[in-house]
Amino acid sequence: MNILIVKLGATGDVVRTTPLLRRLSGSVTWITAVKNGVLLEGLSDKLRHFSWEARARALDIPYDLAINLEDTLEVAMFLKRVRPAEIFGAYLDSCQHLRYTENSKYWFDLSLISSHGRQKADRLKLLNRQTYQELIFRGLGFDFAGETYLLPEPIETGLSGDVAIAADAGPIWPMKRWAYYGELKRQLEDSGLIVNVLPERSSLLEHLADVRNHSCLVGGDSLPMHLALGTGTRCVTLFTCTSPWEIYEYGVQTKIVSPLVEEFFYKRGYDERATKAITVDEVFRAVMAQLDASAAIAH
Repeated sequence: MNILIVKLGATGDVVRTTPLLRRLSGSVTWITAVKNGVLLEGLSDKLRHFSWEARARALDIPYDLAINLEDTLEVAMFLKRVRPAEIFGAYLDSCQHLRYTENSKYWFDLSLISSHGRQKADRLKLLNRQTYQELIFRGLGFDFAGETYLLPEPIETGLSGDVAIAADAGPIWPMKRWAYYGELKRQLEDSGLIVNVLPERSSLLEHLADVRNHSCLVGGDSLPMHLALGTGTRCVTLFTCTSPWEIYEYGVQTKIVSPLVEEFFYKRGYDERATKAITVDEVFRAVMAQLDASAAIAH
């Protein structure tokens, strides 16, 4: 069986889709954004990957199933060229309108192309209590049983310590950036801990090493969080405006949900209140508890 997956970005979303590789039988071709290819390299003998720019290379074989997790016209138009026997996810109907398959509604009903409209989709997303993996697996006829992420071997950087702080949020979700990382860092260092703010790296594999080389990661709903979940690194994750319920904890995550999360849910603007609703003390206590748990396992 030949299966095509189209999941371009964001990088964290690509990582959290990799558990599918543990359940899909047959050969998988994955089309992704060019920067994400390094995270798919060598994961499986039955996996090959191409960048979106090189997508024509994926047309060399017929596909029994195409799993399209993107919600754009451009990707749906490409599927017209692929002509798979079956599609899961978004596609173009006969009127050239973007639709999604019935079996993918558990996820796409919550998406930007929801048949319910954006406002209802966001409400459904707020009410949803299933993880991303559960929603996708269910649509494909699988029961999600905690299948872990697949990640490549990292490139060592030499950066290590007790706590890594992932402070960056990016321009799309500015309210993900918590206001008190600096104060948290000072308090943790005053407790005798080695704390590093994750630097920018030239390679995602170096970024992966930076996360793995710490006992605990603190940050928002972002790529470093997924790298922590994938490497079994304990993490404290702050949810200020996105869904904490979509994230599967893998037994290593403590979630701190803002008391204002509903007010700012999936809003892409900026309001300082969203970044200050979670207290330093709450995060500090959660980090110390995670470090204690890590130490207990080590001994």
